Amino acid sequence: MAEITLNANERQKSNKGANKQLRRQGSVPGVFYSKGQEPVLIEVPELALKPLIYTSEAHIVSLKVGDKEGLTCVLKDVQFDPVTDRVVHFDLHGINTSDKMEIEVPILLVGNAAGIKQGGVLQQVLHKLDVECLPKDMPEHLTVNVEKLNLGDSIHVRDLSFENIDVLNAPDAVVVSVVTPRAEKEATEEAAAEPEVIAKGKTDKEEE
Repeated sequence: MAEITLNANERQKSNKGANKQLRRQGSVPGVFYSKGQEPVLIEVPELALKPLIYTSEAHIVSLKVGDKEGLTCVLKDVQFDPVTDRVVHFDLHGINTSDKMEIEVPILLVGNAAGIKQGGVLQQVLHKLDVECLPKDMPEHLTVNVEKLNLGDSIHVRDLSFENIDVLNAPDAVVVSVVTPRAEKEATEEAAAEPEVIAKGKTDKEEE
């Protein structure tokens, strides 16, 4: 489990004008939520957020706000600008190290699927899993081995098992498959759909 330390400043205003001003100054507005406490409005330099957001791993955050240090939390929500794709807002949720939490954890595929040598293409459907676990058991990623996947095979959520971790996704959800390449599949389907052509009329021999 990786931990990232994040230094934030408490902000007093929460409106569009104030938030725009923060972004122009290179900071991102956010909120820290914790059970039994009032939400805390915070701001963090945009560069400081990048290791937490642009990553393929899950992290625990050790948050410092003013004189409050060691606030253990996780990133729960991130909003992006639809045009620039820059982060415009984020939420951090405080966690109790002795209580189970729900969080998204990235999937890491390992191995070379046997079905690729059979002409197939590896298709990953889910890139993250919703899990429940204690903070100490939260992994940076969940490893899924695809070596035994033949052409046409799939790995479903029900096929996965991780120590001290409960997966919350639907059991029938497909995680990864080895499928027939689209062009080849379309060509096969078109060939199967073509009607048999039967010659009409008499042959030269029949006309004699």
